[in-house]
Amino acid sequence: MADDLLIYGSYGYTGALITEIAAGAGLDPTLAGRRAEPVERQATDRGLDHRVFSLDHPAVVEQHIGEFDAMLNCAGPFSATADPLVTACIESSTDYLDITGEITAFESTAERDRDAEKADVTLLPGVGFDVVPTDCLAAHLRTKVSDAERLSLAIDGLGTFSPGTLKSVIEGLSQGGAARIDGAIESVPPAWKVRDIDLDGGASTAVTIPWGDVSTAYYTTGIPNIETYATVPKYAASMMKQTGVLLPLLDTAPVQRLLKGAVDATISGPSADERARSTTRIWGEVENETERAAARLRTPDTYEFTARTATEIARRVLDGAVGSGFQTPAAAFGPEFVLDFDGVEREDVSTEQ
Repeated sequence: MADDLLIYGSYGYTGALITEIAAGAGLDPTLAGRRAEPVERQATDRGLDHRVFSLDHPAVVEQHIGEFDAMLNCAGPFSATADPLVTACIESSTDYLDITGEITAFESTAERDRDAEKADVTLLPGVGFDVVPTDCLAAHLRTKVSDAERLSLAIDGLGTFSPGTLKSVIEGLSQGGAARIDGAIESVPPAWKVRDIDLDGGASTAVTIPWGDVSTAYYTTGIPNIETYATVPKYAASMMKQTGVLLPLLDTAPVQRLLKGAVDATISGPSADERARSTTRIWGEVENETERAAARLRTPDTYEFTARTATEIARRVLDGAVGSGFQTPAAAFGPEFVLDFDGVEREDVSTEQ
């Protein structure tokens, strides 16, 4: 499959893990990014081909993208990279994948659905931990309550971060919270809702966060009201509620540069040993006025999991197993897809607790 797959942002923390797994799986990806030195070093070390280009000139981007059957975007923040790469993919008839968890990136990609269908191009964002396991859990729960009106998802165990993940989080801080209400994505205050959720091990305090499923789960399930949560220490919930007054400051360019610079200077991402010890717990619930269903999911480390799901999805897309237009992982592969990966366990939870 030489030259079928292009990985853009291959030398970032998550991109490097995906490159390792993809190369080991025989995909023989071509590596790419905007900085010559790291991509050349990485390609040389692995014996892979490479390209160097920024996203500043659409004609140049399209020329490079057009050499490949599919491309996987690992370069965040995706608010800056998704749109130019999606456009280039549609213009060059190249399938597009990414590992975003950003609501705005999902929504902007979904808006290109009709263009992609006309060009016979697959658009499948969120092929990593964001949002494969949560999307599959949402789809599973949807089969339990067919006319569900509300979906809640919660995540625990997000204790390890890469530089790219933290930069996306920093951008998201300036936007406050988000939830889907009656089918529309609405802005809500930070820690808009607080609840106790049992992710298997006793009740934990969880607060609403703007997770990507606020966008994708709606396309997967059609459920009109969606809230996404993360567990936090109890004291943090009240602190988060008070950060609303700081949102205008967090959105300024100087503060964004300062925070992202601090990430570059201090964060390198979890080690292999830390990843091996890390697990993530996910909980989901759907309900209407008379029925409720809940389930839990346990996965390996988020980055290891992302590398494996992204590689498998890229392989399936290259094999022509995914239709054209905008897709979500569970819509493309079904709710059981997540269970194909080692270390993933799912259990339905009694609603009589």
